[in-house]
Amino acid sequence: QVQLVESGGGLVQPGGSLRLSCAASGFTFRTYTMRWYRQAPGKEREMVALITSASGSSNYADSVKGRFTISRDNAQNTVYLQMNSLKPEDTAVYYCNARLATAGMNYWGKGTLVTVSS
Repeated sequence: QVQLVESGGGLVQPGGSLRLSCAASGFTFRTYTMRWYRQAPGKEREMVALITSASGSSNYADSVKGRFTISRDNAQNTVYLQMNSLKPEDTAVYYCNARLATAGMNYWGKGTLVTVSS
């Protein structure tokens, strides 16, 4: 059974940091490209960051470049999102996504809420 379980969300003040984790099971994690998405109230879900399976290269939305860092630990089947210099506009539910495009596989976690507020 495929599972993606996010953790690490919470309430943080502007300028603060959080690290999100996504623990994966039930599939060959190291072969999948991993992404973090977020969805703010009343807005569409948007991709925040991705990290590839092979080279581990990463890409980021312009809105988070220089502040967020995605990483993965294939031994622990876990992907992380380090979020620094958080802003109120980063408030959203953050979702973990695993995708293997060549096989048409696409999995989602249930999300973790991040609230940036003073």
